[in-house]
Amino acid sequence: MAGLEPRDFTWVINGQLATAERIGGYGFQHRRVRRSEEIAWLLDEGVTAVLSLMEANHNIAAYEEAGLRAYHEPLPPEVEPEDAERVFATIQEALSVEGTALLVHRDTLDDVVAGILAGYLVAAGYLDDPIMATSVVQQIIGRPLGPHARSLIPDA
Repeated sequence: MAGLEPRDFTWVINGQLATAERIGGYGFQHRRVRRSEEIAWLLDEGVTAVLSLMEANHNIAAYEEAGLRAYHEPLPPEVEPEDAERVFATIQEALSVEGTALLVHRDTLDDVVAGILAGYLVAAGYLDDPIMATSVVQQIIGRPLGPHARSLIPDA
């Protein structure tokens, strides 16, 4: 297997929707070599597209240079449900391309990312119960979702 697995990488929908922390690390930990190694690993795993939820457009050019489709939906620290709906639409658009495996990330796998993922499962009809979506994503990421994450999950 080529490359280096990104931190906190996990599949939310096996082979279609994944999450991890920022590719290459975040803040002062970010390294170009690490980013290249993690992109190589993602490509080897079948990831074909990346959606960055970071406010800045870091890494977008690197994703495109590697042949990944790149999407950027900048989210502020305090995300509102209306912001989440915009991101759900982008995830749906990306996954509508045949054979897409999409990675969604922010600097870290925080409550915003977790809430977006749980919310998408409801918005796209994979699950019809927000409580079930919360439980599923909590199991996938291995920690509880806080109130901010839960506020991003639409009612079915």
